[in-house]
Order: sequence, then structure tokens, then C-alpha cells
Amino acid sequence: MTISRLGLWAITALVLFFMVMPIVIVFVMSFSDSRFLTFPPKAFSLRWYEEYFGDRDWMDATWNSFLLATLTTLIVVPVGTAAAYAANVSQSSLVRRLQILLLTPVMVPVIILAAGLYMVYAQVGLVATKVGLVFAFAMMNLPYVFISVLAGLRSFDMSQEDVARSLGVNRFTAFMKVTLPQIKASVITGALFAFIGALDETVVSIFIAGGENQTLPRRMFMSLRNEIDPTIAAISSVLISVSFALVIISSLRGRKARVGHA
Repeated sequence: MTISRLGLWAITALVLFFMVMPIVIVFVMSFSDSRFLTFPPKAFSLRWYEEYFGDRDWMDATWNSFLLATLTTLIVVPVGTAAAYAANVSQSSLVRRLQILLLTPVMVPVIILAAGLYMVYAQVGLVATKVGLVFAFAMMNLPYVFISVLAGLRSFDMSQEDVARSLGVNRFTAFMKVTLPQIKASVITGALFAFIGALDETVVSIFIAGGENQTLPRRMFMSLRNEIDPTIAAISSVLISVSFALVIISSLRGRKARVGHA
């Protein structure tokens, strides 16, 4: 092994170390028996997980976050897929301009979007409502589905769909029967990013969530303002575990789809 390759491996290992270590530290601290965040813990306990799962306010916020993330995903997946398909097959310059507009939420700082949403929602009565939160999360996570599906479509041979249409089926049926099964991995990836993005959104939630519709990230932020205790580490560990599980499931399904296609 050459010196340059050894250096590349060392840099990669160092980057991975700095990426993984904060997660490991959070996991370890979540099992601490101490009243405060300490690392390494002097004793281990499940008390903070019991505190989290036994607290109704935490559970309500968790349920709200998962419900909002699910509703957001159900909206952005079909809309983002349709937008990506239109962008892929259309030659219109107007469609290209609309692509830029569609990607605006990932180019504009989140704090500006959150402030703007709050000002609009305050005028129409959507602050601290599920409808308002779902619309906001959908707007912010639609680009992830669009980009993921568009990438899948760009690597797909559209002549297969043309053949299906030449046999008498309409465009929608051809897409559902021929195209969608072959870009399924891209759609699942976009849905995964949208779900995690909506589940983890903090800045927008701070501005427009509240009351009975308080999200878990917002409650965590408000809790950190008052007192830092290992319950936050326990909740973070749960969210990280859910995210990792979704990524692994998506990866396995994508690999199975590629094997089946091959």
C-alpha cells in the first residue's frame, strides 16, 4: 500500500471518527445515572429513558412529530415525484425556471423561511396548527424528493416507457407499470429524507409550533433553555436509532430492488 493511499485512509478514518464520536457520546450519556450530563458516566441506569417514555408531555410531542412527518411524507412523495417526472420529460424553458423555484427552500436560510412563514401564518390563523406545520414541512422537504427522483429518472431509459405507450396504455399507466418499479429506490430515498427532515425540523417549529401541536424538537429546545438533563440525551438516542433504522431498511430495499432488476 502506497504512502498516498495510507494518507487517504488516515484522513477518512479521522473524518469518520469526528462524525461518529458525538453520536457515541450522546448514547453513552443517555444511560448515565447522574442528574446532569456527564461523560463518562460514573454509573449506568435506564432512568432517563423511563423519564422520557413515562412523561405525557414528551410522548404527546413525540406523537405530534411522527404524525406530522408521516403526513408530510404522504404529501411530498407524489407531488415531488410528479414534479421530477415533468422536469425530466419536458423541454420547456418555463419548467427549468420552475425547477429553481422548487429548490428555493434548500437555498434560502431556514431562519428567513421560518420568520416569513410566521408572518404569513399569523395573518391567516395557521400558527400552532397541524395544517400549517404540515404545509411548512412539505414546502421545506419537497426538494429532497424532487432531487432524488429526478436523479433516478435521469439514469432510467425512458424508451421503455415509450414502448409501453406504443402498445396502447396511457402515460400514467406506463409510468406506474414500467417506470416507477425501476426508480422505486430513488422514491424511497426521497421519502426517507423527507420524513427525517420533517421529524427533525427545529427552527420552523420554534416559530410556528406550540400548544397542543408542539413538536418534539421544539420541546427539546425549550427544555434545554431551562435545564440540561440526560433526558435530552435519551430522546436524541431514540431519534438517532429511528433514523439509522430507516436508512438501513431503505438501503436493504434498494439493494433488493437492484438485485431483482438485474
